[in-house]
Amino acid sequence: MLVAFSQERPARLLVNYLQVQGIAADYIQATPPHNHGIRLHDQSQMAKAQQIADEFIANPNSQKYQEAAWQTGDRVTLSSTSVIYWPAVLYHLKHSPFATLILVLCLATYGMALIGISEPYNWLRILPLSQLAENHQWWRLIGPALIHFSTLHIAFNLLWWWMLGKQIETTFGLSCLVMLFLFTALISNVAQLLLSGPNFGGLSGVVYGLVGCVWWLGWLRPSWGISLPKPMIAFLLIWLLVGYADILWIKMANTAHTAGLISGCLFAVILTFTKHKKPKADKYIS
Repeated sequence: MLVAFSQERPARLLVNYLQVQGIAADYIQATPPHNHGIRLHDQSQMAKAQQIADEFIANPNSQKYQEAAWQTGDRVTLSSTSVIYWPAVLYHLKHSPFATLILVLCLATYGMALIGISEPYNWLRILPLSQLAENHQWWRLIGPALIHFSTLHIAFNLLWWWMLGKQIETTFGLSCLVMLFLFTALISNVAQLLLSGPNFGGLSGVVYGLVGCVWWLGWLRPSWGISLPKPMIAFLLIWLLVGYADILWIKMANTAHTAGLISGCLFAVILTFTKHKKPKADKYIS
């Protein structure tokens, strides 16, 4: 094994470049958390291959790597297999306990509502601040993050939660994701409550908080290796604007989305000031 990555695309790119350089190598399935590895055919080429790998890790976006893919006739199309690699799934579930917990709570709450058990919704829905001041049920300020009203709603939110939350938890630790969740959920829910009333729910305020945090960390601390592709950021910002345009068939909690995004960006700024050193991360790029 020469090197391994947590994503398939960089592994494929590096294999192509090695082959163009006359080094026989191929892509293999590795062990978690770096599931995509590169294996050399000739051990005597290890020193040269390692130097190339180090250069690639330092600057994976260099045009020469994509040009190598074109030369070999490989456009770096990712595998379309539907086979689930269960060791990787179990690894991420084990090493992202808080991301997994919120995922399970959202699914359980929604699943119970589908079969007619509404008690979790009634227990989690937010109430006006005046009522909360009387009954002291302050958990309701966080509760809407666990409530969803349709399959599309929960699928969209949990997909982003798992992808971004897992990345933050494995990079910065469980406590960081817990604080980010509470911070963004509290700010987004209270903002939505004050402007539009208590009839809302969904994890999307937190999701936009995650987006803002990862986006700004990639901008403020690119050396930390945590970021979002620009097209993905653009899509989510456009989706935010579409919500304000009120042209969709559903009512969106626009205030929660915006407040979540801003609070996530703020959390990223705080994180860069409190963590002066690069966080303990994986050995190879993700």
